[in-house]
Amino acid sequence: MTTNHLPNRLAKEKSPYLLQHAHNPVNWYPWGEEAFDQAKAENKPIFLSVGYSTCHWCHVMERESFEDEEVAKLLNREYVAIKVDREERPDVDHVYMTVCQAMTGQGGWPLTVIMTPDKKPFYAGTYFPKRSKYGRYGLMDVLEGLAVKWREDRAAVVQTAERAVQQLSGFAVKKQADGGPTLEWLQAVMDRAFEAYHQSFDPDRGGFGRAPKFPSSHNLSFLLKYSQAYQEERALDMAVKTLEAMRSGGIYDQIGFGFSRYSTDERWLVPHFEKMLYDNALLAMTYTEAYQITGNELFARTAREIFAYVLRDMTDPEGGFYSAEDADSEGEEGRFYVWTPEELAVVLGQEDGELFAESYGIAVPGNFEGASIPNLIDIDWEAIAKRRGLSADELPRRLEASRAKLFEHRERRVHPHKDDKILTSWNGLMIMALAKGAKAFGEPAYAAAAEKAARFIRNRMIREDGRLLARFRDGEAAYPAYLDDYAFLAWGLIELFEATGAADYLEQAAGLAAEMLRLFADAEHGGFFFSGHDGEELFLRPKESYDGAMPAGNSAALLVLTKLARYLDREDLSEVADKLIAVFAAEVEGYPAGHSLFVAAVHGAMHPGKEIVIAGEPDDPEVRAMLIESRQRYAPDDLILPHPPGSAGEAIRRLCPLVRDKQALEGKATAYLCENFTCRAPITDSAVFRASLE
Repeated sequence: MTTNHLPNRLAKEKSPYLLQHAHNPVNWYPWGEEAFDQAKAENKPIFLSVGYSTCHWCHVMERESFEDEEVAKLLNREYVAIKVDREERPDVDHVYMTVCQAMTGQGGWPLTVIMTPDKKPFYAGTYFPKRSKYGRYGLMDVLEGLAVKWREDRAAVVQTAERAVQQLSGFAVKKQADGGPTLEWLQAVMDRAFEAYHQSFDPDRGGFGRAPKFPSSHNLSFLLKYSQAYQEERALDMAVKTLEAMRSGGIYDQIGFGFSRYSTDERWLVPHFEKMLYDNALLAMTYTEAYQITGNELFARTAREIFAYVLRDMTDPEGGFYSAEDADSEGEEGRFYVWTPEELAVVLGQEDGELFAESYGIAVPGNFEGASIPNLIDIDWEAIAKRRGLSADELPRRLEASRAKLFEHRERRVHPHKDDKILTSWNGLMIMALAKGAKAFGEPAYAAAAEKAARFIRNRMIREDGRLLARFRDGEAAYPAYLDDYAFLAWGLIELFEATGAADYLEQAAGLAAEMLRLFADAEHGGFFFSGHDGEELFLRPKESYDGAMPAGNSAALLVLTKLARYLDREDLSEVADKLIAVFAAEVEGYPAGHSLFVAAVHGAMHPGKEIVIAGEPDDPEVRAMLIESRQRYAPDDLILPHPPGSAGEAIRRLCPLVRDKQALEGKATAYLCENFTCRAPITDSAVFRASLE
């Protein structure tokens, strides 16, 4: 990165992405009124560039263009240039990414938009090289051409921008349908989503479609849920095949754990090496669910390793979780992660080095830029052990010892950049995943880590007036939180309540839901806007249900409202959930496979699970046994309510009407197994209770 220029305005920002550009010769502005006022005063168009600090192609565009004196001179003369961190300002990113997709049919980062001083776009794209090549327009050509157009035919440019705004504003309106979807509608939609996944499924390598392949773990979670709801073995097989293939590939960090963002090839071998918190949270969730259904220890180990990576490398001392790690180190993508046989021999010795190389696909000339990404694709450990005269147990032990040595050695390499900002939404997903892990694996440390993160958000990311904030970094919390922040955090807190039985978390989730309704609800048409009524007014106010790299806020909101309505016996929340389903029903019906979490949440609303109350002293072994049985199953739509006697149970009784008449009989641990709030006879034997759950 060039550093021989005086710092520009970005030097005063907290965003790691903006700070990366603080010494560019481009006269960057952060998003704000100063930039727009300057553009109006000088009659210049806005050059908007949106990205994030661990984005490989953002780095490439910076090196090629934003550090280049010729590009900077043109930008500074003809435009007012604005940099936006899409993770700090997802509202800005969503609006202008919608513009880019509408204008070009595709999107991605870096996002490049040219617009009028009043924020109306007339040109959009993603990555541009400096000069035209390989069929791509060059940035210099685009900037020069649009500058001439702006000077000589501004009326036509403004007309294009106005037309774009009008068209996009019309698309954004989503109204509640007449009547509500039926059970038949739900099954038809779920069947069509499954068939779409089945049609695009890769039976050889798992995943969907051709390269690049994304984990899209909520799609896999949908398949798991579909397999259980409709006894569809093909859905389970597709999810299992994909989870096994990803775990074997280079997309998974075989040395230090955790998943990269996506695979550039169909085999899951060569990743785009950046690691995102949200991907790892969602994948930990899905591997945990897959373990609960199949009992496959590989899935349990993978989830545990993801948690180990996040708690080791991505956790702030105060408990919040960092956002991402870069793909690049020392100016090269993937350099931190790759190995040669010679390096293995130096670290492990010749014999163990050769064994590890054979067992993890590390060879000459390598599988990536002359080196090798460790992977287990098409590698048969059983055959290797037999060939080398090793027992089935001895080979994994030796390889694990070698892996630990390689990890220790790798720690001395130059690490990729870590984006250490803490985002409420992504932390909500990690809290959710850890709480699910705590339940499934009976691991209190996961619940403790989730609780610490929840405290961090409560203590450091709530404004004095009670408004949740979206980002914390370097001692500063900023930006009014978005729908995703409220919905994902509430989801995490509900899971944390189920993992711990602490009523505080359920109460906090209910408070977030109330604020979500106040700040984001579309009172006229239904559903939730992405940005709050108190947020910055942009020309477009998205209301999304599409579950892309991350689930949509409306999908998570539906899941949260459905669970809270049942836990708290709140008919008003149930009515909001029903309206939310009706608002997006037509959109979901048009493309069910693109709304996997939403459809799964609809299933939870229309096919609620059991309500389970466990009454008795918390330290009673029978109470603990019943809670373990309740929590460790795959039953995402069940409610689990511990009910200790006396003052310890007051908060639960106050919040949850279902427990109020449920007592421990004759001082014994007592389980009440209910469906649609109609309960069977009380059960005082954990073995009988276990059998009743099956």
